[in-house]
Amino acid sequence: MVDEATLREMALSFPDTTEQPHFEKTSFRAKKKIFATYSTFDKRVCLKLSEIDQSVFCSFNKAIVYPVPNKWGKQGWTLFELMSLEKEFLQDALQTAYKEVTKKK
Repeated sequence: MVDEATLREMALSFPDTTEQPHFEKTSFRAKKKIFATYSTFDKRVCLKLSEIDQSVFCSFNKAIVYPVPNKWGKQGWTLFELMSLEKEFLQDALQTAYKEVTKKK
């Protein structure tokens, strides 16, 4: 189980990461690109993953990790139920999302 403070600490541990509001959520950005958002209301983290990484993480448990159910999900945005995750699993997913938005094209 991961709490909000731990999520924040983990997300901000990546180089040049900032925390900013994003509508009713908190966003974590690198190079001005969002790699994660957090909803306090439903305790979910949404991460930007590649389609392949999304498939890998969702295979863990589709009740805890699943694509956003719209066009955003088809672009790799993936929901993680924060209260059901182990810290190491979330750390790996955050790092993957961070790398996805900071990779050179």
